[in-house]
Amino acid sequence: MRVAGADLRGVVLVEGVSDQSALEALAERRGRDLGAEGIAVVSIGGAQAIGKFLDRFGPKGLDVRLAGLYDAGEERDFQRGLERAGLGFDLARAEMEQLGFYVCVADLEEELIRALGAASVEDVVDAQGDLGAFRSLQRQPPWRGRPAEEQLRRFMGSGSGRKIRYARLLVEALDLTQVPRPLDAVLAHVSEARE
Repeated sequence: MRVAGADLRGVVLVEGVSDQSALEALAERRGRDLGAEGIAVVSIGGAQAIGKFLDRFGPKGLDVRLAGLYDAGEERDFQRGLERAGLGFDLARAEMEQLGFYVCVADLEEELIRALGAASVEDVVDAQGDLGAFRSLQRQPPWRGRPAEEQLRRFMGSGSGRKIRYARLLVEALDLTQVPRPLDAVLAHVSEARE
């Protein structure tokens, strides 16, 4: 497999397109051209598919340097996938990190909202012309009175394509000294493929 004219040397496996978009945006902000480095960020379409992709890119397949990003609620799927691929047994989170797989607590959106702060995220939402829709969500009985961070997370998860669009926008709004640890760590791990 080739990536932008380079041999594939590393793969970051992520649950969905929003994760892929966020990592690609972060790499661009850090001045990296992942394609030229031979690194691909691959959306696997949900945590349950991890085994298939580990078979394709791991030791039984192309045997490239692996890394991954997953939500806390999907940790068990990733643990089982890594174990079935022969990459460990009874893996704890620290061992998964040694393999290059990092958890978002609770998910990517929560990580980005926490790093930016609710007020900054609302500024991004406002700049996109979505503040009225967000205010409507805030007035709905199930969301009224909840912390703004929870409301924003729900807002990102509702609406067609909103998670994907905002993943990139929130990364673009980040102060690069405040990048959520799992995002920086997964890109750092896969960068070792360049050496």
